[in-house]
Amino acid sequence: MIRFLYKNVLKPILFKIDPEVVHDAFVVLGANMGKFQAGRILLGLMYKYTEKDIEITVDGITYKSPVMLAAGFDYNGQLAHVLDCLSFGGDEIGSVTARPCEGNPKPRLKRMIKSKSLVVYKGLKNQGVDRIIARLKNTTKPEGFVWGISIAKTNDPGGSTFEGGIEDYHYSLSRLAEENMGDFYTINISCPNVHGGENFAEPQRLEKLLNRLMEVEHDKPVYAKMPINQPWEEFNELLHVLDKAGVHGVVIGNLNKNYADADFPEEAPTEYRGGLSGKLCHRLSTDLIRQTKNYWGDRFTIIGCGGILTVEDAMEKLDAGADLLQLITGMIFEGPHLMKDICAAYASRAEKKSASVFIPATG
Repeated sequence: MIRFLYKNVLKPILFKIDPEVVHDAFVVLGANMGKFQAGRILLGLMYKYTEKDIEITVDGITYKSPVMLAAGFDYNGQLAHVLDCLSFGGDEIGSVTARPCEGNPKPRLKRMIKSKSLVVYKGLKNQGVDRIIARLKNTTKPEGFVWGISIAKTNDPGGSTFEGGIEDYHYSLSRLAEENMGDFYTINISCPNVHGGENFAEPQRLEKLLNRLMEVEHDKPVYAKMPINQPWEEFNELLHVLDKAGVHGVVIGNLNKNYADADFPEEAPTEYRGGLSGKLCHRLSTDLIRQTKNYWGDRFTIIGCGGILTVEDAMEKLDAGADLLQLITGMIFEGPHLMKDICAAYASRAEKKSASVFIPATG
């Protein structure tokens, strides 16, 4: 009934409204419901997976669910106290930047309904690392829930230079480490919608950025949010840099910049203005997950992100080598029951794997 009502009643109404207005409204609604026990109970009854233990420990962090909300939705940490009620095991907050940022000019979101994608042109809109830290310090963290924090360079002229960008990242990471805020950190090296472009998704520049960031003392796992439009050889060069720096893992990956990949080209903008999320990321990200796993084995933790719109999409990412999952667009197109469905399938997958292990009889 919940699925039916979302897809056939609520979604057609929401999809007639500007997507950023809908996003902001749901953030406010979720934040307010999470403040009250009655609101948490109601959300949990509808959307929280409670059937079987599906805990997983990755890099010393235990997740109640393998599904996280990807960075780019809760960019100010306003939902960090309530997302566990929707079967999420973690929230990747941000990306946060050294200074507050208003983002790119509107419109910043566009639905490509036939292609099951969003054109995302937010430009790292967020309130800045200091204000977000203050909010999280006053937020009750649900038991067993994981807070990841994604950091990026501020989308303003000060962050557009190579040196300015490095110091921008460094300030955010330093402040987070000083306050011991977050369970893991993700370095967003591949946001395409900012001043100066993706100037750290290149080996020599990435090495200099990481050398500076590794000066910050903390005990949290560090991941990198990866581009998905590079050929494997170039992508693997970045992995070698990450390996040398001691980065724990990778989020594969970020938005698709190739509008030619649209299933229905007439939906895409006529010129580049924002990256593509959703279905148009699925093949690229899954292929890179598989190649990373085949080449590097267990060296990197892999967080699969991009184009998870169904349970089958999620299982394909896991089978390709992902340890954890992140999503946003699938929740928007399919509904907030998707995470619970993935958790149920994950439990079934674990049971089948366990049953397939041969245990020799003893006599």
